[in-house]
Amino acid sequence: MTIALTIKCNDGMVIAADSATTMTQMTPNGPEVLNIYDNAAKVFHLHKAIPVGAVTWGLGNIGFSSVSTLVKEFRKKITDNGDIKTESYTVEEITRLFYEFIYKEKYQNSGSQGSMGFVIGGYSSDSDLPEKWRIIIDEHGNCDGPELLADTNSSGAYWAGQPEALNRILSGFSFGLPEVLRLAGLQNNKIQEIIDLCSNHLTAPMVTPSMPIQDAIDLAEYLIDTTIKFVKYTPGHQTVGGPIEISVITRYEGFKWIKRKHFYDTKIN
Repeated sequence: MTIALTIKCNDGMVIAADSATTMTQMTPNGPEVLNIYDNAAKVFHLHKAIPVGAVTWGLGNIGFSSVSTLVKEFRKKITDNGDIKTESYTVEEITRLFYEFIYKEKYQNSGSQGSMGFVIGGYSSDSDLPEKWRIIIDEHGNCDGPELLADTNSSGAYWAGQPEALNRILSGFSFGLPEVLRLAGLQNNKIQEIIDLCSNHLTAPMVTPSMPIQDAIDLAEYLIDTTIKFVKYTPGHQTVGGPIEISVITRYEGFKWIKRKHFYDTKIN
């Protein structure tokens, strides 16, 4: 599993994730965890010459290839083919190319099963503010294509994977609240009314449009680290963990790594 996070403010966008990936096998009683690795790559730069990045959650492999390997293949493909004009492009254009590659070309032809998602964000060539798009493949293998998650005028945080800790911190209530209200005998319309009230009155306004990008970086690290510790001390497998990776995208500095792991020693390579 994963905690994947993006924070968007006027100064730029932060992309962060943990590094845990879970190997499972199906049994008559459902999926069984075989192993958990702590070095998966989930944060990516989609084109070396433009300020657009991505984060993933869900399936760690499509067919025989890791998502990390497939993203590198996509990056090489659009660079070698000149599919993206670096002086004139949009984040939507890159997202749609990625959707065609990862879903139409890879996922649908792999026989893979399971859900996964991506958030792709950054700056279009003519924009002073970032935007975010989302691609969701559900557990049945269906995907409606890219959808706009946050336009250039909005700010805020988006998280996915194992969201319980961040939902409690940022939204102010657990994902289990609707079921608790249902057990208390409330009808669906009343439950939805209460959830809407919670969303409107309990949300912690930690992300503001004018916050400095360094504070957005610090907040992202805090939220990822908190989720890792929340999962660690909750009964069950440590399915969120490993090194935290953080990247930041700004208009003039472009895509920069803040925290990144390497499988090789950068001093001798």
